[in-house]
Amino acid sequence: MDKFWNDLTKHLYTYYDTFIALLPRLAMAIIALTVFYFIAVNLRKIAKYRLRKRTDDPLLADFIARLAGYIPIIIGILVAFKAVGLGGAATSLLAGAGVSAFIIGFAFKDIGENFLAGIVMTFHRPYRMGDTVQVAGVEGKIIGMNLRDTQIKTLDGKDVFVPNGLILRQPIYNLTIDGFLRQQFKVGLNYGADLQRAIALILEVLQPVAGILSDERPPDVVIGQVTGSIVELQIYFWINTFDVNVSGPRTQSEAIKAVVERLKQEGYEIR
Repeated sequence: MDKFWNDLTKHLYTYYDTFIALLPRLAMAIIALTVFYFIAVNLRKIAKYRLRKRTDDPLLADFIARLAGYIPIIIGILVAFKAVGLGGAATSLLAGAGVSAFIIGFAFKDIGENFLAGIVMTFHRPYRMGDTVQVAGVEGKIIGMNLRDTQIKTLDGKDVFVPNGLILRQPIYNLTIDGFLRQQFKVGLNYGADLQRAIALILEVLQPVAGILSDERPPDVVIGQVTGSIVELQIYFWINTFDVNVSGPRTQSEAIKAVVERLKQEGYEIR
């Protein structure tokens, strides 16, 4: 029994001496990690600030700044391994990273697909922050994007997170990329009504409606279809999506109201 306690005490002293000898290296590793962490934080802030001044795309600026912040952290981890005498482990870690990534790629195929799609879409994508899009059955405004999904605020206020891989595989309809968005509505009139005069009245009444463009892309009215005793007039007008004071639904509502009231005043029966 005494021999057991003597051996145990001897091993404990050995571990203690090893730990004491390792303390300076551990301290250096902690200092290295702390220094590189602060470097990463400040590098990310500086990169984001400078990139946002040089580009009008905050999504791209945030993505590049985030990548820039990862580099010092990775270097700090490798330096910490080297400081505690695990340089060989660091080399093995880098060598095994490729194999691990290959294996994980198969295990998490969808996550990997969304990640790669996020990288591709960050540098080349058909929309910007604030654009209104239709994609994967979702229509709304782009309010955020990361490496996994894109956040879309629908017109009725819901937040939808669409996987980037799904967006990359499907057609994307950007409704506001050039600043112009067309709205339309129909008006039914009795067969035999003076359509030429009705069209002139509609074009006249649309001119003063706030939000409707008149010079760049003027309104238009065409005869849609005739069903029984009803003739449908298809009315088109454009709004400026870059104007924050213009609301598409509100402008359309005002346009419909103005057209219906004017046609009724002129004796037309709305069907």
